[in-house]
Amino acid sequence: MNKYKNKKIFFVIPAYNEEKSIGRVVKDLKRAGYRYIIVIDDGSKDNTYKEAKKQKIIVLKHVINRGQGAALRTGIDSALKKGAEFIVTFDSDGQHRVEDLPRMLRPVIKGKVDVTLGSRFLRKTKMPLSRWILLKGSVLVQWIFYGVKLSDAHNGYRVLNRKAAKKIRIDSDRMEHASEIVEEIVKKNIKYKEIPVTIRYTGYSMKKGEGSFFGALKVLFKMLMRRLMH
Repeated sequence: MNKYKNKKIFFVIPAYNEEKSIGRVVKDLKRAGYRYIIVIDDGSKDNTYKEAKKQKIIVLKHVINRGQGAALRTGIDSALKKGAEFIVTFDSDGQHRVEDLPRMLRPVIKGKVDVTLGSRFLRKTKMPLSRWILLKGSVLVQWIFYGVKLSDAHNGYRVLNRKAAKKIRIDSDRMEHASEIVEEIVKKNIKYKEIPVTIRYTGYSMKKGEGSFFGALKVLFKMLMRRLMH
């Protein structure tokens, strides 16, 4: 349950074609006592917007699919304008667990760090070998590019305090935003900590993640281009 009901904790949930899961994700958060929830429908072709609106939360909509990075930027900007003290980025497909929230929130709310980053590798998590290789490859690339040793590079489970959320600029519209956020944290000396979380791999979430290998190659290419240009 939410131990910080006196704090304005906003959830930013990007969603693309998630009509089957978005209602359940939002209900889980509300049952746990969290009430500031923003869903960004990123140009879905299904009923994601309609299903999210049923939950009586804030639902924003991109007319076209712009990518997860763009959706996060829209949601974070909205949360800051509404006075968010803390922002949680949370997946719409049910992979992230409400049960991990107290551990994710505590160090940031207590002022020990500005950002917490969820890591599935600090706790035993069963996952397909191909996914493990891709994720560990991303960890290596981030270490080479930014000199930061993370155990998990592309986990969308994060908590940011207001100061960090205002400092971190997300320019990348699509999946390379995850590496960009790490780059911003390092470049701007934002204090962070990795927190063990459990990621739920289901048939549904794995199907949504098909094509990850080619997606990862695209992200790597864009990271290289970004590094060369900066």
